Parts: sequence; C-alpha cells; structure tokens
Amino acid sequence: MALEFELAGSQIDGARDYQEDAFLITNLTDANGKPSALVVIADGMGGHAAGNVASNMAVQAFNKHVSANYPTENIADVLEQAVVKANNSIKETVKETPALSGMGCTMVAAILEEGKMWWASVGDSHCYLVRNRELTKKNADHSYGGFLDRMEAEGTPVEAEPGLSRNMLMSAVTGEDINEIDVSSTPLELESGDRIILCSDGLDTLSAGKIIQYSEWSESTKECADALMTAVEEANMPRQDNTTAVVVNVKEAANGVTSVPAVEPEPEEIGESTAELSVSDVSTEEAVAEPISEPQPEPQIGQPAFVEETVETADKPKSKMGLMIGIAAAVILVIGGVAFTMMGKKSTQETEPSVASEVEMQAESEASTDEMTASDEEVTVEVSATEETAEKAKEEPKTTAAAPEEKTEKATAVASKTIQDDLKSGGKGPLMVTIPAGKFSMGSGSAKNSDERPRHDVTVEKFAVSQYEVTFAEYDLFAKAENRKIPDSLYLDRETHPVIFVSWDEAYYYTKWLSEQTGERYRLPNEAEWEYMASTGKKSTFWWGYNEEPNRAHCFGCGTNLDPRKPTKIGSFEPNAFGVYDTSGNVAEWVHDCWHDNYNEAPKYGEIWEGGDCSYRVVRGGAYSTPPQSIRSAKRDKYKSDKVYDHIGIRVVREIR
Repeated sequence: MALEFELAGSQIDGARDYQEDAFLITNLTDANGKPSALVVIADGMGGHAAGNVASNMAVQAFNKHVSANYPTENIADVLEQAVVKANNSIKETVKETPALSGMGCTMVAAILEEGKMWWASVGDSHCYLVRNRELTKKNADHSYGGFLDRMEAEGTPVEAEPGLSRNMLMSAVTGEDINEIDVSSTPLELESGDRIILCSDGLDTLSAGKIIQYSEWSESTKECADALMTAVEEANMPRQDNTTAVVVNVKEAANGVTSVPAVEPEPEEIGESTAELSVSDVSTEEAVAEPISEPQPEPQIGQPAFVEETVETADKPKSKMGLMIGIAAAVILVIGGVAFTMMGKKSTQETEPSVASEVEMQAESEASTDEMTASDEEVTVEVSATEETAEKAKEEPKTTAAAPEEKTEKATAVASKTIQDDLKSGGKGPLMVTIPAGKFSMGSGSAKNSDERPRHDVTVEKFAVSQYEVTFAEYDLFAKAENRKIPDSLYLDRETHPVIFVSWDEAYYYTKWLSEQTGERYRLPNEAEWEYMASTGKKSTFWWGYNEEPNRAHCFGCGTNLDPRKPTKIGSFEPNAFGVYDTSGNVAEWVHDCWHDNYNEAPKYGEIWEGGDCSYRVVRGGAYSTPPQSIRSAKRDKYKSDKVYDHIGIRVVREIR
C-alpha cells in the first residue's frame, strides 16, 4: 500500500519576548526517485542571543550533512553523523567567538521515506507517535528525570540526588563531547492513520491526554499544529517556554499512486498562511523545489534583547550537570536551499522556519511576475551629498564591494536636498534628507509572509528623514537635557555609532524634544514612510535589487568582515537611491505604528497606523545580528515598546510644511 505524508509546523513565543527554537523541513528524494523529507527541531539554550545562534547553526549544519549524503542505505549513520556535524559547528563558532561560550541546544530530527521513519535526538525534545488514540514517545529523554525513569524501567532504580532537578540535561549539543545520541537503529514502520508530532519541550505544558485530544479533533496537519500552539497559550502557564511542533499525517495515497501534487496558487489575501503540505510518500509545501545541493545560508543570530532572570517554573529552563541555563527561541526553515525566518507572538507555517526561523517566513517569491515587475510609478532620485557627508565619507571608507551588474536596479538622477536644524540649547539636530512624494506598492506578494500581506498601493507625501541612524552623541543631547538615562554604548564610539538600548517610549520622547528644540515637527516614521524610504519606491526585495549581495550591509551572513556581535559605524556602506544610509542592517529601527498582524485595512495615504496592539511597536530594517533575509525592505518585526534592545535604534522623520 502506497502512503503519502502531509506536514505542517507552528510555533509560539510563549511568555518570551523573543523566539529561539529553530526548526526545518527539507524536501528530499530517495534512491527510487520518490519524495521524502527531513524534519529538524532545535531548542536553543545558553541565553537568548547565544541560544539563537546555537539552534540556527545546528539545524543548518544538520541539514547540510543530510542533504549532501542522501539518499543512502545507512540512514541511521548519516543522522548520527549529522548530529556530530551540528555539534562541531557550534564548537568552531565558540572557538572563533569566545563570547558565545556556553551556548547549545537540544535536537530532534527525523527522515521520512516509503512509509518509514528514522530519528535522531539529543536532549529532551520529543518525537511522538499518535496511533489508535495512544501517544508514544519514540525517542529517548536525556534529562535527569528521563535517566531516573529509564533506570527504574530497567529494574535498576537510582535514588535521585538532592538538589538535582529532573529538568537538568544529561546530554546536549554544546560543542563539547555529546554524552548520548539517540538514533533509531531500525526505522519505525508507519501505518495509514498515524500522526507524528516532533516538538520542543515547551509542549510539555500539555498532558498526553490533551495532545491526543487536539490531535483527534484536527483533521489537517496545519489545524493540529495550530491547535496545539493555541492550547499551550490558553494554558497561560507562567513563563511559558517557546514551543515548536511539526505535525506529520500518514495516509493512504489516492489511487495508490505516488506522485507530487501541484502546488496550490497563492491566495490574493491572507492573514495567516493556510496552505497545507501534501506529497506522495512525503511532502512539504515546497515539494516541487529542487533538492538541496548547495551550502545553506548563514545562520541567524537572534534578536538580542534585555536579559531576563531565569527561574525554574513551568517553562522548565534547561541545565547541564546542575547548571541552570535559560532558554529562548528563534525559528528557521530551510527548503530547497532557501532560508526563511518567522517571528512574532504566534507564527504558523506549512513547512517553514527562524528559522529558523524568523523560522515567521521571510523569503519573497522572487521569481514571480508580481515580484519582478517594476512599479509603474517608481521614484527617480539622485543623491547629492552635503559637505559634511562628504567629509564623513572621507574619514570612514566604505566597506562595500562593487555592486554586481545583474539584477541590480540603478537609481535615476534627481536632486536630493538635506536639512539640519539648529537646536535652541546649542548644537545641531540630525542631518535630514528630503524624500519626494510618491506612490508605491507596500508589503509582500508572497503568501509565506502573512504579516506583510496584502500588498497594497500607498501614496506618501514629501517628508525628510535622518540620513543616518541617530548616534549616541545625538541622543545624549536629549538625555542630558531632560535628565533621562544615558544608554550604555558597550564601548562603541558615541560620535559614530547608532544609539541602542533605547525603548520606543524613549525614542518617542526624543522626537518630541527635537520638535521643541527646532520648532519643526519631528516624529518616528510610520511604516509606510519607512518602507517607501528604504525601498526607494521599488518592488525589488532589497533597495539594490532582487538578490542578496555580499558586503551591502552589516548583518549576520552579509559577507562582510565586521563583528557580528555589535553594530558598526553609521554610513559604512553606500546609501540607497534616496541618499539614506543603513536602511538595511546595522541596527533595526523603531517606527511609530502599533503592531498589526497583517495589512488588512491599512492606511492608503501614508498615515500613522494606530489601533492594533500598541504594547508592541513595529521595528524595521534588520540588524547586525540578523540574517540577510531579515533586511528586506518589506520585513516587519514587533517588540515591546517599553523595553530596550541591543539591536534596535532610531531614525527620525521631519514633516515638510
């Protein structure tokens, strides 16, 4: 009997402000030419930034090794070797970047082919089988509690040592020697009607009965994955950990024929991705994509944020050998050689990841006619630098390589005016560049990026925007005058580096102070203004074109020799066609708007968009610590307005009257 598989994934932040789980679904082809799949989930630990790096790096190294050595008759060996490769990738990264020492992750992975499943795991993530209303954990539990349970089941019970938590990890992927790797020596024979759930330990909030219940109630994998995430959220457990689950349905293939069905066309509008994965024997949403043969993209460093104290509650922070280590999460998915990232309170994906995510998916359908067609009303501009800008350029040589000729949109010439207002208290405000009025297509045309849909036309009035990200020195004038906290620069030069550790609330008051000091109307840009300014009114993925290009911006994996742990000097790369610097990477930037899950009913005339969830504000542009796909012009993120982050800064707008 021929079987087919449906796969879908979903993940939530839980009580966290960041996401550090990483998961991946990759379509493969077995030795008989039939579709198969690899699923990997990694749960980061060691602090939210470092755990993010570890989980993303682990899934990508794991995927690269499996993809390079599959198909094979020795699947178990390849899976075990892939765990070792993931571990070595962390080891090498820690060696190169000692500040990341202590990072690590747990992992669970599975290969599905021809009605069989092989798995490998390290740590306390789960591989569940739901069959005939029974939930069975197939992989080993490498926590201290799991060790005690195994000893008891084997008839050699061990008395728990005082002071050791059952949540303490006995084995993890940390770059050190791995104590235990659980690899299935023989595959699990799957049956029609089986449901596989691979998940991080955040799902432990739900009892076995609840997992079975929601599985029974859900017909599709998408519905099941979302229902499990909703149930975890509704449990409202204090300090709920990030939670990720990939659900696999096993069913008899229609007419007994094994083939890859056509991918459904993208819906015109969508609030969340709703497409379901289905391929014969195994499939992913991108079942028609080519098998991976190239090295995977660079991993994403997580969104560094304020550091929270970790306590042992419902989210079960992990520890190794008695040392409690806080967990966070980010999500990555790599499919057919393309990395996607997904972030937010709740991210759903039919095959996705942060990744990894982000993993919130972040890739555009760059080959589509919609994406490749230039806007009918593209804005043409020319950058004219002021003397001050020219001097800055002389002092700080650009690190950008010559732009590739292919698929790169070039700006057309029009004069660009700069403004710099005097402050009543002395000194100058930020250098501003005028942005011409225009109309552009805002958002993403891809169903994968549901928070960027629907794509819609927006008309923007003329305004001025700070040519560079606001520096520590510029912000210090406000902080000292208003007796507010002066943000820590982390030894960065305050004159030349963008300010960080400033909440949205403080950024808002900074713009109010600028207005009082200059007599002009300063504020944070709204989303439409920011995207118009960053994209220069074009539909291309980045302001320079449709493709990622090395050395265009400061981000993790952007092909520079800059330190991925901190921002660099403002203006270190060439400006976009409006003459604005660092709209991609370096530090992300607060915008005024409250968070909305999508663009349904979004303003059409470039107004500030209130409503939504105003406890979260929109952040744009990506940062030094995020991957190339996070610096797309259309990419959106949300962060708590009253908290500070070490990768988010400020860019201001001055209204033109």
